[in-house]
Amino acid sequence: MTQLLNARELKEHASIVELLSRLGHEPVKKYGKEHMYHSMLRDGDNGPSFSVDDKIGTWYDHGTGKGGNIIDLGLAYWPGLKFNEVIEKIQTACNISPVRKEHRPRLPVKAKNYVIEYVKPLGTHPAITGYLQGRGIFDLAKKHLSEVYYHVKDGQGGKKQFFAAGWKNESGSWEVRNKYFKGCLGQKTISFIQGDPKRVAVFEGFINYLSWLKDNPECGYSIIVLNTLSLLHEGIGRAKQFSFIDLYLDRDNSGFQATKQFLESLPYASDKSSVYEKFNDYNDKLIATLRTLPANDPFERNRRNLSV
Repeated sequence: MTQLLNARELKEHASIVELLSRLGHEPVKKYGKEHMYHSMLRDGDNGPSFSVDDKIGTWYDHGTGKGGNIIDLGLAYWPGLKFNEVIEKIQTACNISPVRKEHRPRLPVKAKNYVIEYVKPLGTHPAITGYLQGRGIFDLAKKHLSEVYYHVKDGQGGKKQFFAAGWKNESGSWEVRNKYFKGCLGQKTISFIQGDPKRVAVFEGFINYLSWLKDNPECGYSIIVLNTLSLLHEGIGRAKQFSFIDLYLDRDNSGFQATKQFLESLPYASDKSSVYEKFNDYNDKLIATLRTLPANDPFERNRRNLSV
């Protein structure tokens, strides 16, 4: 049986570009450190619209609005496999073999090639405001998110400036989102909000949490946001302390598989994703609801006045 690396070790050792190459997918275009592919996660991508930044170990599918690290890619690429099976698939495909612990050298760590320049309260940058308004969560996001301004260093010593909506995880690192990018600046961990000591709601990402909060503003549940399905086991471990667990994970293959694993570990948990049964996730449902509001609806008037 293959000796498996843990998730952190795998992310430090493995390259997304190398994994895709070994699976038969080559980039169509390259822009510096960015590799552009026809999406291997869906059909009909003539763009291409699947982006990989191998320097920081992230990918983003513009067609679905999903992205993440190499493990998130594996979970999406092999939706029928369990977490450890995906780890083994990636490890085997990239031909990575763990060295015996007593002789193993220090693991190489990807260079920290980003610098956070400053953080601002939400609402000062029109593009960030417009993005969150488009997701229907700007009003609630003001209490939970910030504007993060940072630059990324390239191989020639230059730097590119970026900005995004930022959500802090438990390590103090920033989960960042804008219209074109989804990633993490720093250590990837879950986010936890203390509330009811007996009841907890679990979400894959913070946008879905804020979408749920819009429908449940008075709910005092504790909250677990995984920030990535690769932290599913950490989320399960944290949820064990609660007597009532509501799951709001995505209604796609990887989300269904994660829900199944969660229920196998904690059978008394409840899958609440039927609330957005016709949609991929809670935010998709929220956006569809806002589009059907009448023109004289106060919220719709406000959204249009604020849109950029």
